[in-house]
Amino acid sequence: MADVLARLTDVSVHFPVHEGVLFPREVARVRAVDGVSLTIHKGEVLGLVGESGSGKSTTGRVLLRLQDVTSGTVAFGGQDITHARRRELQAIRRRMTVVFQDPEASCNPRMRVGDAVAEPLRVHARLTTGELQQKVLALLDQVGLDSSFALRWPHELSGGQRQRVGIARALATDPDLIVLDEPISALDVSIQAQVLNLLDDLRKKRGLSYLFIAHDLGAVAHLCDRVAVMYLGRVVEQGPVEDVIAAPRHPYTQALLRSVPLHDPLAARARGLQVLDGEIPSPLAPPTGCAFHPRCRDAQPSCREGRPELVALGARQTACPVWTGDAQLPIQS
Repeated sequence: MADVLARLTDVSVHFPVHEGVLFPREVARVRAVDGVSLTIHKGEVLGLVGESGSGKSTTGRVLLRLQDVTSGTVAFGGQDITHARRRELQAIRRRMTVVFQDPEASCNPRMRVGDAVAEPLRVHARLTTGELQQKVLALLDQVGLDSSFALRWPHELSGGQRQRVGIARALATDPDLIVLDEPISALDVSIQAQVLNLLDDLRKKRGLSYLFIAHDLGAVAHLCDRVAVMYLGRVVEQGPVEDVIAAPRHPYTQALLRSVPLHDPLAARARGLQVLDGEIPSPLAPPTGCAFHPRCRDAQPSCREGRPELVALGARQTACPVWTGDAQLPIQS
């Protein structure tokens, strides 16, 4: 399609595990990402959700070409960049940037805010000192920080302010795509709403596309157009965010939605406490068949045989051999 900006096709990332010191040998492989296919269109926000260890961040790193793939292809702007070399990637990386999860760790403590925002411009743009200063101040203004912040140090800022600096730095090269790796998880709830609104405004003004990696389904419902649910390195359900959240069809998606806190105490009491049993299995030894079957209350004997593939169900895709029916579990914001 002409409006496709980025595409992952059957991408797998396996990390070898070695044993021995003098003569190390591979004894196992961690299947961090296992056959993931995703598409991001121009101006679209794709949400990527799942538990810790499901492979969300690794998928984002693959898209940015910060992580090599074991198999599969990565395309950006109609160009295959799976094995692009450093010089080829330099021109592409100004068009896709990243905002990291921890705003404190992503800031260089020895670099003032203005210098941190100017750093990508020094690499990718040829600007005079005056032009560089004007660009930095304009970027800070776009994320809600006045000019005085350019001379401050990261330790003088709050978590929300540091994350705004990270967003300004991501905007510096006028990218087409920004990978947002859980950008609000380390912030207070009130600040989370402000940052989400800022990201939404910037997207509309600049025509940006986002890959929004999160575990907060309420945030995904607010910001995203489509959502993909990952479990143990694989996408188990994806589609328009309204459809997936209003009526999830994969048991894992249903479990994630049941874990979302409700603001209405009466509704929360009526729903009751529904805990997902067990923990996510080790990617060193994933279960046979459907990876979710050891924790699924609706699992059938057939779920242990053969890994289910994504099957189109209207506008969405679901990888579940046993369709459990529509579940009315709306998110209350």
